[in-house]
Amino acid sequence: MKMPVVDFPKIEGICALLNTVLMSSYISPMSHPLRSLFLDMDSYFASVEQHFAPELRGLPVAVAPMLVESTSCIAASYEAKAFGVKTGTRVSDARVMCPGIRILHARPPLYVEVHHKIVEIVESCIHVDHVLSIDEMVCWLPTNLRTQEAVEALGAGIKGKLAAELSPAVKCSIGIAPNGWLAKTASKMKKPDGFMVIRSEDLPEVLHGLSLGDLHGIGTNMELRLHSHGIHTVEQLCVAPKQLLKGIWGGVEGKRLWHRLRGEVTEDYDSDPTKKSIGHGHVLPPEFRAPARALPVIHRLVQKAALRMRTHGLLAETLELSLSFTNHQRWSGGVVFAGTADSLFLTQMIKGLWKERPHQREGVAKANIVLGRLVEEKQYTPSLFDREACGRIAQLNKTMDGITGKFGKQALYLGGAHGALDTAQPKIAFGHIPDVKVEG
Repeated sequence: MKMPVVDFPKIEGICALLNTVLMSSYISPMSHPLRSLFLDMDSYFASVEQHFAPELRGLPVAVAPMLVESTSCIAASYEAKAFGVKTGTRVSDARVMCPGIRILHARPPLYVEVHHKIVEIVESCIHVDHVLSIDEMVCWLPTNLRTQEAVEALGAGIKGKLAAELSPAVKCSIGIAPNGWLAKTASKMKKPDGFMVIRSEDLPEVLHGLSLGDLHGIGTNMELRLHSHGIHTVEQLCVAPKQLLKGIWGGVEGKRLWHRLRGEVTEDYDSDPTKKSIGHGHVLPPEFRAPARALPVIHRLVQKAALRMRTHGLLAETLELSLSFTNHQRWSGGVVFAGTADSLFLTQMIKGLWKERPHQREGVAKANIVLGRLVEEKQYTPSLFDREACGRIAQLNKTMDGITGKFGKQALYLGGAHGALDTAQPKIAFGHIPDVKVEG
């Protein structure tokens, strides 16, 4: 049998042509105007602590939810970050990595109070459209503030006001771009105390120096998926076809990323995180890890989440309980039900899940609850057979919320949470920022 003759030079030419086509597939963006300003506070919790304790400025500082060696840092100053200490670093490891580091007990009400002051200051310079978390916010640029000169003056004005009216210790990084996703990316590119503008004419080359993990929405697992499709750099990501990214992400989010990379406006950020789920978690101090003492803390978390739902006019259809035990084992269980925001019903569901947990005699190191499949109460049709009971329950919850709103959360609560109030302190607020008057 005669073997076919392989024309290697011809094949190499075809490969070179295909590579050229691929690398040129990033269509130069249209001239999209600068539309979005993203403000990200630098090492927020640590910088607030340094503001109120000037003797700590310039020194390595970390903030932890409790002063025990087994917990993790939730924030670190840039002086501590220089030693490798970051969010998630175990406190005992932080002391080894950075001798002399000051570990401070978190003070959530203080961070919330300062957050509202920051929003007030930024609002005096430009309207804040969305508060994404306690240390992040987005502002939409009006047409008269979309030139390079205007945004530079705006950025300098915000930074100057923060230093003058709040503290020189509390700094921010600002990113400005044609869409919110790129503005968030820009805010990370020159930290700390950074200012970065990404113009549409700078794309995509301005992004090429970043790693895939630097881009919002690309975590460890997604990066591995990108690698499996031959995408190892941001440059390769920018030239990847839209349909390929859709397939990698398994849906529309891949297509959105394709458009965002080109400076186009998409559905950038959900301004209300509670529309997806509401959750609370707590790392338990050693004296509260025994099962009998852990359960009241879990009840307290459920009651807090239920109050948040009612505040936003939402109902949940699922409840999940996740536990980390002192023997390093983990477990989670869930339940599905008709839409509700009733604290009493949810505590009954928690009791059932608690009974299902393994390691019945093992202590609980961490507990998380998540209320999911949220729906708006005004769009939900309750059962036709129990409307009278639903009305009484709703009135009971409304009355309880009124009392706690006026006299504080310890004034009235369901009995299952008794004994937890001294440990279930206000959580660090990220997506949900409580009002100072109510939760401060």
